[in-house]
Parts: sequence; C-alpha cells; structure tokens
Amino acid sequence: MATVTFNGATRLYPGSDKPAVDRLSLDINDGEFLVLVGPSGCGKSTSLRMLAGLEQVDDGSIYIGDDDVTYVPPKDRDIAMVFQNYALYPHMTVADNMGFALKIQGVPREKIRERVVDAAKILDLEPYLDRKPKALSGGQRQRVAMGRAIVREPRVFLMDEPLSNLDAKLRVQTRTQIASLQKRLGITTVYVTHDQTEALTMGDRIAVLKDGLLQQVGMPGEMYSSPANAFVAGFIGSPAMNLGRWRIVGNEAIFGDSSLPVPSSVIDALSREDNGQVIVGFRPEALSWNPNDGFVPGSDEGAPLGKIPLKVTLVEELGSDAYVYGHVVGSDRETEKFGSGDGSDLVTIRIEPDKVPSSGEVILLEPNLDRIHFFSANTGERIN
Repeated sequence: MATVTFNGATRLYPGSDKPAVDRLSLDINDGEFLVLVGPSGCGKSTSLRMLAGLEQVDDGSIYIGDDDVTYVPPKDRDIAMVFQNYALYPHMTVADNMGFALKIQGVPREKIRERVVDAAKILDLEPYLDRKPKALSGGQRQRVAMGRAIVREPRVFLMDEPLSNLDAKLRVQTRTQIASLQKRLGITTVYVTHDQTEALTMGDRIAVLKDGLLQQVGMPGEMYSSPANAFVAGFIGSPAMNLGRWRIVGNEAIFGDSSLPVPSSVIDALSREDNGQVIVGFRPEALSWNPNDGFVPGSDEGAPLGKIPLKVTLVEELGSDAYVYGHVVGSDRETEKFGSGDGSDLVTIRIEPDKVPSSGEVILLEPNLDRIHFFSANTGERIN
C-alpha cells in the first residue's frame, strides 16, 4: 500500500497546443479509493496511464509513496491494472490466467498456487479455477481480471472503466463487489469512469476533470451538495441538476414567469462581467409541488415570488419515485435555456408517486430556497 501524488503532472501530445492533462496536482491517501470522473476527452484515462507509466509526463512529477516514478518503467512501479477489456488468455484456465504474471516473474509454482487460491476465495472463484474463460459469464471474467491483479500484491490498483462492457444488472452487482473488495484489501485504488453513478457509490473521494483540468476533489456527498462550479453541479448527480442563466432584477432572479429571491451576498459577489445574469441551479428533489396550488399562464402578475410555474410534458412513474419533466412557463421569451442536462430546456423534478400531475397540466413548484445554488454567469464558479 502507498500514497499517490500528482505534482503538476502534464501531458501534451505532439502537434497539440492544449495539454490532455494540464498541471494535475492531486494527493491520494494510503488505502484510499479515488475515482477520476469526467466526460469523454477530459483526461481521466490519460492521467491513469501517466500513473501507470504508459504515457510520458511532459512536465511535473508523479510519486508512489516516497518514490518518484515519473520516469520509472511500468514493470518497476509495483502497480496492477484492470482494463475494460478483460484480456484473458482463452487457452488458459482461470487459475493459469490469474497466476501468469507471477509465472513470468519466476515465482515458485507452490507460491503461485497459494496466491491464486487466496484470491479466488476472496472473489468467489474457487469453483471456476479449472475452467476456461469461454465458460464464464461477463461478471465472472471481470472477477478473474481482478484476481490477476490481486495475486501480484501491488502497492496500487489502477482500474480503467472495468464495468463498461457489462450489462446494467451486472454493473450494479460488480461495482458493489469491487468497492467491498477494495475495503477488505485496503490497497490504494485509482478508478476511472465516465459514469457518475459509479463515482458517487464507489469512491471515498471523487476527482472531476474537464478539458484536462481538475475541477474539484471531495467526498461524494460534498460534490453533490456543494459543487465548486456549474460544470461539476451539472455533471454530478442523476438526473442532472436543473441549471441555467436567470436575469437579475433588483434582488430577484427572473426566468420566464418565475422569480426567485437572491441573497444580498450573491448580488454583491456578481461583477460587471456577469452582465446582469446569474446561473441558478437546483436538484430535482429540491422542488416541492402542492396539488392545491394553481397558476393561470399569462396572468399579469406572474407566479408568486419563490414559485416556478411548469408546464408538464412527461411523467415517469418508477414505483418508489416519480419524475416530472416540463418547461418553465414563459421560457419561450428567454434567450437562455434552463433545464436538466447540457443545453436542455426541460426541467426535471422528483416527487412522491402517490399523486402525479397530468401531461399538459401547469403546476406551481416551490423550490427549497436553502438548496438553491448560485454560480457566476461569467466564470461558472460557485458564489453561495
């Protein structure tokens, strides 16, 4: 086990003027499960490959424990990787696949068998040690790949989207197994995924990247409730946070027929570059609906302060929850969009399933004012 440190690590590919990973500085604790997450092209896999020694470091340094491994060959870094492609040898048994790296290292056969059996017990693979990979399910093959990493007894586990080839049910099951296994072994683990649900449920901490730049590092609950900027706010959470630019008029934020009170501290934090706008965000569960509250679209006074009229376009009833999707009344008069997801104008709310509105109905929503997020319209940085 060991700590991992990225110290201003940068990767700039030849012919590019923009680094794939830009001055990444990150401290990973001994025994920690850290998830690198972000959209495609954000630099998360490149960062992992830099740590593995599979990508060169153009600037900065990388440490494993007290050892500077920036220019150390991959085989000498004492790491083990698990990829989305299991890369099992089809002609070898499960036991032979798990112990192959040790065989190459010249480890005695008895020691190899001992480590393989120990790993198989941890992964519930004992009944399958004499089978070939073709006789295993996708989840079992992934556990064999995990076992192959475990038997090496590395200081650091590196995992690059190991669940992406599994179906939805197996992903849920296997991610639970991986998280539990990591806790049991206590080996420092860096896990790459584009799936923020995996990030929220598996990691001790999450590091969010965008365009090669580290946006925020924190525990899952912290990332969800206190995102550092509008990008993190929109990326972490499913369904995504409702986000968009609202106009500032006095001490209120206006969008369509909606108006929300804005704290004076937020007003004071806005600059000329924000151009009289603020990015407003709230989670789907931060809105409540009282079926007895009505609203007539087109009324001169608009909705009451602190209320949001929504014209329902779709209702999804999922048993324990119901999701309502719709457009803010009056949004057609706005040049900006407000909704859940990049560039979306469809607001998403989560309500109790016992009473849901009908498609086409206009409902009046009341956001929890303590759970509204405000971000700079200019920089996207959090200002409350």
